[in-house]
Order: sequence, then C-alpha cells, then structure tokens
Amino acid sequence: MNIFKSADILIPNKNVDFSKWSVVACDQYTSEPQYWDAVKEFVGDAPSTLNITFPEVFLEDNDGDDRIKNINATMEKYISDGIFEELKDSYIYVERTQSDGKVRHGLVGMIDLEEYDYNKGSTSAVRATEGTIIERIPPRQRIRKNAALELPHIMMLVDDIDNLIIKPLKNHTDSMRKVYDFTLMQNSGKIKGWLLNDTLKAQVDAELDKLESKKRKEDSISPLIFAVGDGNHSLATAKTCWEELKINGADKNSHPARYALVELVNLYDDALVFEPIHRVVFDVDPKHLMNELENYYSKLSYTDNGGQKIRYCHGDTKGTVYIKDGKSNLAIGSIQTFIDDYIKKFGGRVDYIHGENVVNELSKDKNTIGFMVDGMDKRDLYPTVIKDGSLPRKTFSMGEAADKRFYLEAKRIK
Repeated sequence: MNIFKSADILIPNKNVDFSKWSVVACDQYTSEPQYWDAVKEFVGDAPSTLNITFPEVFLEDNDGDDRIKNINATMEKYISDGIFEELKDSYIYVERTQSDGKVRHGLVGMIDLEEYDYNKGSTSAVRATEGTIIERIPPRQRIRKNAALELPHIMMLVDDIDNLIIKPLKNHTDSMRKVYDFTLMQNSGKIKGWLLNDTLKAQVDAELDKLESKKRKEDSISPLIFAVGDGNHSLATAKTCWEELKINGADKNSHPARYALVELVNLYDDALVFEPIHRVVFDVDPKHLMNELENYYSKLSYTDNGGQKIRYCHGDTKGTVYIKDGKSNLAIGSIQTFIDDYIKKFGGRVDYIHGENVVNELSKDKNTIGFMVDGMDKRDLYPTVIKDGSLPRKTFSMGEAADKRFYLEAKRIK
C-alpha cells in the first residue's frame, strides 16, 4: 500500500465561482490584514474557503472560539447544500501558473499519517524539512478537532530526479476530464486541474511503488521517501489530531482522518526555486561577533579552504568566510547555530531577509551585521534532512506568498 495514494476528493460544483472559492494558505500575509480585508470584499457572500479556514493574521483576536464554531457550521452547511462534487478514489493533476509565469506541476492525493513523524530526530518515511514549533500546534488543533473537512495547503516533495511520476501527465491532459481552470485572486496566477483516468492512475501508482522500493533499498532501516515542503505545521496538527482519535478508539483501517490531503510536487520541478533567506543580526558589535565566530569554528578561513561559504557585511566592510568544521550539512545551518548561541550569550536579535540589497542596506548601521549564503542546491535537501534531522529554520523560501498553495480541494475527516 502506497504512502501517498488516491483520495475521495471534494471540489466545488460548476455553480460555484472558483475564483472566489479559492483562497491563499492561512499562514500567508500574517502581517497584512489589509490583504485579507481585500479578500473578504472580493468574496462577498459567495461560497468560499475564506469561510471555512482560519487566516493566521486573526489568531490573536479575541473571537477565536466563535470563529471556529462558524467555520464548523459553514462546513456542514456547504455539505448539506450540496456545493461539493466528490471524486472517489482519485488523483488530480495540477498545473499552477505562478505570478512569474512559470508553471508548477503537482498531483493532489493523500498521505498516510501513520508514516509521518514531525518530532526532532524522526526516521519516518515522511518527515518535516524544518523544525516543528510544538507551541504552534494547539491553536491549530482547536480549529481542526471538530471540523468535518480538511482543506490542504500542504506541499509534499518527492525526490524524482528523472521526472517519472508527475510531469509525464502533462502529455495526457486530452484524455482526462478537466475539473477546474480559473484565475486565482489577488494577482496570484492561474490554476488548472485534471482528473486522472484509470490508466494514468495505475501508471502513477506503479511509479510510486518503484520510487518507494528504490528508497528502501538505499536505506533499509529509515528511508526518507517524502519530505514536507510547505504546510508542515498543518500536517503536524493533522497528525496530532489523528493520534488523539486513535486513543479514543478510532479504527486505523477505516477512519478518514488517518490520511491528509496534500499536493505532491517533484523536488526537481523547474518552477520550484529555492530562494535563499539571509540573516541580519542587530544590536551587536560586528567586530566582536566576528571574533567570536572565529573562536566558534576553529577551521574558519578568510580564504577558500573548500569549506562552507558565507558572505558577510557590516558598515563599509564586506568579506567571505569559509568554514570546514560546520555544525550543519548546510552553510546556513552552521551560521544559524552560531548566531543562536551568540545571542544567548551576548544579546542581540536576528531577522530573516529576502534579497541581498536589503541585507547590505540594513547592515550599514554600526551595530548590525549581515550574513548571506548562496541558494540551496535541491540535491542537498534529502541528504541534509537525513543527516541533520531537519533544516535550520528559514533555510529557503519556495517562492513568493502569491505563489503558495491556495485552498481548493477538500476531504472529509469525519
């Protein structure tokens, strides 16, 4: 039985305005309530995932319990009103045109939560790529606990360098039923989805079997088969709720909450770009910090010694260090470990910055220093998760907020 498999997928029927139905992942635009105000105005009274999800920008508001009750009631209303069509035992092939015009290819199905462990040091077949912040789970658990449906913004990555699972499907769209094709709101591109026919389903399942067998041969004890790209805390919440259901007697063989709906994307999809996230440390003496960095890594050099390359800037000073005794498989992990320990000992604060120009500008202040790394090679993802357990926080970004997964499909979890 595959870890990732076809699911009973709910999509809105043809009478629903898909552009108003589909809303960006709840963990985006968390500091921009005006974005969500614009979404609310655009949606109006139309059926929408805005009404059955909980944007994190509102998590700190005092109306959380009432909002959750309304979400659950609206889910039940949407079901009873018959706005969903259920695609039984199905995969949906997705082509997402991003805001930059590139097309990302995906496959919507479900992942077995029995094969996933988000805890540090996990050796499960499905693992988080970044550390899970346990404190973020309970608020999300309250939202999911009594919900009739789940709507995924989880993006699962598969290490399919030969493009055998998903990309071949683009050559067969003429033989599949198109189930949606529309423009996403807020200048977020377009999305198309096709229902796989039986022949293509069998083809996908066969390739998934081959990949899993290959991974298990490479590591017979603790193979990493799927890595969580986006939405790990949502998946961790699904796992937590599932474990609680099992304690209360849920049947592992039949309960729908055992599986979580996700979109599978090939790690090597051309549209999937790992953008580096840089570090800027404030309220410190840059010279003192650099001296401490030299003491922290005894095999640090200011000339290329074959070690991990990290660029730095403060004031008018710019340079590069190379670390051969890094504490992580990645340069960004080695500098993050040092920054964390430095701040604990001497104070300061760190922020995570997109774009080298912003780092250079911020680091002109005399009490500020910036560190920059090159973009992460996709080939390093799986080896790093296997070696380090998970990536350092804010290692990379998989695209802009507008290109994140939108809520669209749903699955029953009751």
